[in-house]
Amino acid sequence: MKHLIIYAHPNENSLNHSILDHVLKTLESGSHETRVRDLYQINFDPVLSLSDMQGQRTGKVSDDVKQEQDAISWADQITFIYPIWWTGLPAIMKGYIDRVFSYGFAYCYDQGVQKSLLKGKKAVIINTHGKSHDEYERIGMDKALSLTSDHGIFTYCGFEIIQHFFFDKADRARAEDVEIWKKHIKNTYCQGILNS
Repeated sequence: MKHLIIYAHPNENSLNHSILDHVLKTLESGSHETRVRDLYQINFDPVLSLSDMQGQRTGKVSDDVKQEQDAISWADQITFIYPIWWTGLPAIMKGYIDRVFSYGFAYCYDQGVQKSLLKGKKAVIINTHGKSHDEYERIGMDKALSLTSDHGIFTYCGFEIIQHFFFDKADRARAEDVEIWKKHIKNTYCQGILNS
């Protein structure tokens, strides 16, 4: 299978980077084709410009956006790895969605009816955040995050979400917690769920 990983964290010593390495090793041990788009490493421009907006409606996108769209088109399954900052996507990931998941590529309207254009692709989303699950559940943030990302972005564009991980208290995670998270991740990829 063809796996694309879209990754957003600036620190190579971060927990997110450790998760990225773990996902790569897991996929490569299963002999999958893998590609990584590290948004900070490639210095992806997250700013949606007027030129971008005008081009989207006519099916013309800039070269950097076309490169990302080609990677998504290539992939059967996509893993998104990013932290939750200020209860949302990091700016670079949000800008990636704004520019790359463009009209005519990720979705369109046909006689006023929205159509998802990325159907047939599977997704795993891996997020870390500082708050505890209990805190997020108490204020309804757990549901809000799922609603805004899972439904507002990924399923809207046609992805089948296999798993969305929220790893909590990540800024103070114990080594044993990280090992448990990595086992959960490995199980998701190795139980045949993503090999169908």
